[in-house]
Amino acid sequence: MSKLQIIDLHVNVEGKEILKGVNLELNTGEFHVIMGPNGTGKSTLVSTIMGHYKYEVTKGQILLDGEDVLKMSVDERSRKGLFLAMQYPSEIEGVTNSDFIKSALHARMDKDEKFSLIKYIKSFEKAASELKMREDLPHRYVNVGFSGGEKKRNEILQMKMLKPKFALLDEIDSGLDVDALKIVGENVNQMKSNDFGALIITHYERLLDYLRVDKVHILMQGKIVTSGSLELIEKIDQEGYDFIKDEFGLSDEEEDAKVGIIGSCAVKDSLGDHNG
Repeated sequence: MSKLQIIDLHVNVEGKEILKGVNLELNTGEFHVIMGPNGTGKSTLVSTIMGHYKYEVTKGQILLDGEDVLKMSVDERSRKGLFLAMQYPSEIEGVTNSDFIKSALHARMDKDEKFSLIKYIKSFEKAASELKMREDLPHRYVNVGFSGGEKKRNEILQMKMLKPKFALLDEIDSGLDVDALKIVGENVNQMKSNDFGALIITHYERLLDYLRVDKVHILMQGKIVTSGSLELIEKIDQEGYDFIKDEFGLSDEEEDAKVGIIGSCAVKDSLGDHNG
């Protein structure tokens, strides 16, 4: 079993403090959900964990099995078992899905480990079939010409192939129709095990119909103000976030939906790749 710890995390974006002391602990075998109004730091949190260069950690720690994640490069974080499914997946012209995932798997292998092409092809075809993706997927360029739903399913395909310890899922349900939502939710849920956990950002309760969620965290004004079970989501669905503001004495804050949202991922910008 592995453990991901976020301890008193403070993060600035372009000189503005977005996260103001986030504390969170996630074990493999657990699914945790983060909810909150737009602009409160949800995407900033997962982007910081993954190492996006735009996010400056001013205080706090991120530990993966006791190791200091903040000292790791982005690709090292991936090799250690972190994976980010982005809210806005990038398109990579000229790189096929098959070559992309194959390169990512090679990067994670030990020097003496042998790569089985036959095993890889079978695993790829199985994952693509489970996600009900097109048969020509291996030969298509990464996300180029994909619909929004196809891009989200392609993120989950990468996750299934790379088998990380922890997946950071940033609104994987946005833009999905009912059928695609069911497919994505069920595929994520099937991965839950002692070797896999997930931190899931969502605005919608419907995704959670397909996931066995262990804990719900509400992130407001840069902090996790309360945590609970699925009953907390049901109350928010009925009453909105006003009851939390009243209960914890929070004033209304200006929401900036653009802050903390990744238009392109750190690895693509700095390394020409992502989740590898």
